[in-house]
Amino acid sequence: MRERAVRHVKGVLLAGGTGSRLHPLTRITNKHLLPIYDRPMISYAVEALVTAGIGEIMVVTGGTHAGEFLRLLSNGEEHGVGRLCYAYQDRPGGIAEALGLAERFVGDDPVLVMLADNLFGRSIRPTVKAFAAEPHGARIVLAPVTEPEHLRHLGVPELGADGRVVRIVEKPEIPPSSYCVTGVYCYDPSVFSVISTLVPSGRGELEITDVNNHYVASGTMAYDVLDGFWGDAGESIDAYYAVNDFVRRHGVNRG
Repeated sequence: MRERAVRHVKGVLLAGGTGSRLHPLTRITNKHLLPIYDRPMISYAVEALVTAGIGEIMVVTGGTHAGEFLRLLSNGEEHGVGRLCYAYQDRPGGIAEALGLAERFVGDDPVLVMLADNLFGRSIRPTVKAFAAEPHGARIVLAPVTEPEHLRHLGVPELGADGRVVRIVEKPEIPPSSYCVTGVYCYDPSVFSVISTLVPSGRGELEITDVNNHYVASGTMAYDVLDGFWGDAGESIDAYYAVNDFVRRHGVNRG
């Protein structure tokens, strides 16, 4: 049963990218269309937003297989979506650039952005409700990671003595904490003004970490610490199959 919508919060699912870390699987399709247990990966991301109470969703994708998302999801009705829109990213310009394509869709509403290859054991509804109650600044979801080697490939927050985020470091050689930033980000509508000020990183992309650090610097970054499973199915072939195994055994997006 579809959850009652959380007022005003819109959802943006980012499902583009080249998927190079999942080659050769992604040579023939977009990684978000690969199967996770018994469904295409993107279906779980849509379900995550719907069960969190988000009724208006935009899917941002790109590449030669973009039309397959429309074939799969159609107008979203079968998936419990009240309104489903699409945007096309014509080049791999980064997460922040992809989010920028949703500006007209989001309008003056707060937005939850989710990387569609991230899967969560439990519903992200508590984060959505917390942000809807105070829809100012930004809110992210952190996950505990016990392996320092894994943290070196992720975005890692540095936490101050008061528990607030001091900064977020991308792929740190020496991780400043034992948490990572997962692929769920909540922003107020000012995020699009922030994106417009960004300059491309060394890899030629607009980085979401730069967006997050803007809110950190302004003192308007909040966070939740994840309780339960989180997996990035696009991180590597091994991670992809590990997420498959978890979903088959335990399911995801549980209340």
